[in-house]
Amino acid sequence: METTFETIEKENITTLHFPKSDVLEDREQRQQRQSELKRALSLGNLEHEKIKIYFEDAASKKVVETTVWGVTDNEVILKKGVGIPINRIYKSL
Repeated sequence: METTFETIEKENITTLHFPKSDVLEDREQRQQRQSELKRALSLGNLEHEKIKIYFEDAASKKVVETTVWGVTDNEVILKKGVGIPINRIYKSL
């Protein structure tokens, strides 16, 4: 059964609440996530290309299509300073 992700606009991300726990339990999945985020950052900075980020807040699973402007140790930075905690991201394509 496929999990459904609700589409959200990046402007609405600031209203969400994010738990501290990681959505990924496996170390290899976490490494894959980091690789995908580095690629997304390169695409955002060099090509201004949008990607889809699949994540989960305290209420439900969501997806946003956006450009990644930065990646810190703990957060993905989108346009206008909007951030998503890395530990709440499933994948980025």
